[in-house]
Amino acid sequence: MKHWIEAARLRTLPLSVSGIILGSMYALAYPTQNVLTPTEVFNWQLFGFALLTTLGLQILSNFANDYGDGIKGTDNEHRIGPKRAIQSGVISAAAMKRAIVITSFLTFVSATLLIYFAFGVDYIWYSIIFLILGILAIISAIRYTVGNTAYGYSGYGDLFVFVFFGLVSTLGVNFLYSKEFDWILVLPAVAIGFLSVGVLNLNNMRDYESDKMSNKNTVVVKIGVEAAKKYHYFLIIGAMLLVLIFAIYICFFCS
Repeated sequence: MKHWIEAARLRTLPLSVSGIILGSMYALAYPTQNVLTPTEVFNWQLFGFALLTTLGLQILSNFANDYGDGIKGTDNEHRIGPKRAIQSGVISAAAMKRAIVITSFLTFVSATLLIYFAFGVDYIWYSIIFLILGILAIISAIRYTVGNTAYGYSGYGDLFVFVFFGLVSTLGVNFLYSKEFDWILVLPAVAIGFLSVGVLNLNNMRDYESDKMSNKNTVVVKIGVEAAKKYHYFLIIGAMLLVLIFAIYICFFCS
């Protein structure tokens, strides 16, 4: 059990649910004006399943990353940082593959229940759209490093993290409550996306040498470490500015 907990990388989980928490608390603080939905839109049941689904996606991504990099040999003796489960031999590739299948199934079940509790049978098209998003998120979490065309090896990992753990989590969960978009949430959604990408960028800077030798063409490998540092400043400062603008708007324009 200890090795599975380590493979789940618990330290990555708080940031993964930050968009869910922000979008949910916004729904609690600022009820919708949509006449088709109740004024008080926040729902603890939705909040719980949104957290479970997002945690499932993050753990799935961590398992898949361990598996993909492990069988490709990217996680090797040249890699700096904590040893991965397959790399160190504490979990076999076959066992990790089974864990990926099980986690995918549980995450899909959680996502389906979340969508059902949010929309029921009254908003069938919303249900279909969010179900497609959920399936895409699960596939993307796996395909980051797994397979011959893993997009993490082509530098698209940053985009996946930004979209799903920034935009989709924050805007998506708020829409589940209110059935409408509040466009001011784009500001903190992008900020959370930037911060999530920042964590990935730090890891990729740490793994620059081993990734380069393994032909894992992350953004850092493509642009170099020095440019990656400037990219990192942009992500962090950009996130801070967006949060500041959002806070000013809330203070002066929201009653």
